[in-house]
Amino acid sequence: MMEELDLILEEAKDQMQKALDHLEKEFTKLRAGKATPAMLSTVRFDYYGNSTPLTQAANISTPDARTLAVQPWEKNLIPEIEKAIINSNLGFAPSNNGDMIIISIPPLTEERRKELAKMAKAETENARIGIRNARKDANNDIKKVEDIADDVKKDYETRIQNLTDKFIKKADEILAEKEKEVMTV
Repeated sequence: MMEELDLILEEAKDQMQKALDHLEKEFTKLRAGKATPAMLSTVRFDYYGNSTPLTQAANISTPDARTLAVQPWEKNLIPEIEKAIINSNLGFAPSNNGDMIIISIPPLTEERRKELAKMAKAETENARIGIRNARKDANNDIKKVEDIADDVKKDYETRIQNLTDKFIKKADEILAEKEKEVMTV
């Protein structure tokens, strides 16, 4: 029976870690004034009749903190990719030199920085909800386990609550770091 409770505890920990991993992944999409290849992760273009992610047909690099360079594997794709970047509503104005597409990242306005901080808070709240849902599911599973003393169940519920507190604290630390990055001029 104790193995079953340990398994429930591990499953809760895994779910909480997945919520944090998802939060960090979402934060890479929030630009904080410096160029990252992840900024173009949502761009898709028409590649011989198929909607294809840009990352599957080009090399995306950052020559400096304010520039993205997109090097398509086939030069004839440059106009198509350039059009897709413009149509993606990311606010970028790409230019090409015949070999690659260059995107200069404009500095963020104060208003945009506040908007990004608000988006970061919303994503963090989603992560907290995921963590709390993992706690709720684990506590429900513990209550269903039979042939275990109530004080042992209470002990496991306390351990799950401690895990929850630890993961929520970690999510808040990740948010504070992202807010600092976003608000720094």
